[in-house]
Amino acid sequence: MPALEAPEERLRKFKYRGKDASVRRQQRLAVRLELRKAKKDEQALKRRNISELSPDPPSEKPAKEVSLTLDEIIHSINDADPGVCFRATQAARKMLSRERNPPLTPIIEAGLIPRLVEFLKSSLHPCLQFEAAWALTNIASGTSEQTRAVVKEGAIRPLVQLLSSPHGTVCEQAVWALGNIAGDGPEFRDIVIASNAIPHLLSLVSSTIPITFLRNITWTLSNLCRNKNPYPCQQAVKQMLPVLCHLLQHHDSEVLSDTCWALSYLTEGCNERISHVVDAGVLPRLVQLMGSSELSVLTPALRTVGNVVTGTDQQTQAALDAGLLGALPPLLRHPRASVQKEAAWALSNVAAGPSAHIQQLIAHGMLPSLVALLKDGEFKVQKEAVWIVANFVTGSTRDQLIQLIRSGVLEPLVHLLSIQDAKVILIILDIISYILQAADKLFKKENLCLLLEELGGVDKIEALQLHENHQIAQTSLKIIENHFFEEEDGIILPDPNQEHDFLKSVTRNA
Repeated sequence: MPALEAPEERLRKFKYRGKDASVRRQQRLAVRLELRKAKKDEQALKRRNISELSPDPPSEKPAKEVSLTLDEIIHSINDADPGVCFRATQAARKMLSRERNPPLTPIIEAGLIPRLVEFLKSSLHPCLQFEAAWALTNIASGTSEQTRAVVKEGAIRPLVQLLSSPHGTVCEQAVWALGNIAGDGPEFRDIVIASNAIPHLLSLVSSTIPITFLRNITWTLSNLCRNKNPYPCQQAVKQMLPVLCHLLQHHDSEVLSDTCWALSYLTEGCNERISHVVDAGVLPRLVQLMGSSELSVLTPALRTVGNVVTGTDQQTQAALDAGLLGALPPLLRHPRASVQKEAAWALSNVAAGPSAHIQQLIAHGMLPSLVALLKDGEFKVQKEAVWIVANFVTGSTRDQLIQLIRSGVLEPLVHLLSIQDAKVILIILDIISYILQAADKLFKKENLCLLLEELGGVDKIEALQLHENHQIAQTSLKIIENHFFEEEDGIILPDPNQEHDFLKSVTRNA
């Protein structure tokens, strides 16, 4: 299980309205949610081609397949006869295409990569080009060092040149190989970009190419969008965005999934990066895709829109105008907790906005869903819901705060004070403290104190004064000292018979 985040780390990840106004609009610098920890929830970084059937290049009859040992491959691959080289290369490719334990390291150590790269340039022998590109694709699907071995021998430029090959199968295999190389990390991604791969890739996108080919192109484009430190350059992003917008209208779920992941990578980081995607006009379609029955499409679409609402108020409003709040309720009730968690994260960033955004949240009936998550959600979802409340209370107006309390949010918050997660307990204590302070400033707080007593909150806060976590103990002590009176017999609450209209309504409706 991943380590728990410190509150200050959470501030770096969220637009969080904390006690200090200077950090109320802190931007999340990186999107690293638990949902992302499982790579199966994203498209793979690299893909190995293990197909048993190889498509035939269109203009050359392939030689008869033979089975060779590695020693025979090493000997034959340096032969002057292109036919002998083809058979050796094909045998090497078949070894590298084994589903289990392909001999990537022995092939590299045998020094075959330079010869394979040389074969990429054999324009008179498209079958040989195809087999060489396939073999290099599978080597580049390995570890970073194995991918580096392919790059070091100069494979990128001839692979980019093959993007203009008249033979579709050769061209598609080059796309795949470049996708594996770009997916390794920002260093190789930028080398692929610098080799002018993007214009060639974009020129391949058409309504006439086979769907498998289009899927590979889209996946490779997504790898050219991903990774940071540094992010892909602005010029590359501007080149790819129009085609990504076009692909977002496609009907194929794999194309849609990889397109949405590409856009999710482009919306990480600073507001300027977000603005490129928002200005492209894709938000309505992304919100529509959040309702997809395909989890592989829904997840990256939600991630992308969630990234957008970490941005400026204007960018968040653009997502709201596109219908975000209307799309969230089904996701907050989704059978998968990971989707609930991501939807709650997006909602927490809406709640971190100005009171106008909070009002839209209320108007779309989000408060009952919020209370339901706090009561019945898995713990990782409850934690996100706690952050929604934390952002809500510190940015809301008096009337919005009243509506939040009347929704019944205090009961599940008090219940969560019994958990073992010190970070979440501290957030809840901050929420309660803030509500009590607001009640003290805006109206009398006696009935609010009584409500907390009825819910068992006062007893729990008092008990937390003995918590082993020093910060929890001190925060609990301050709440008791500042908002309740202590005598030898215990906590003394205010007179419940005093008339305070607002607090009576809170007690009545809680």
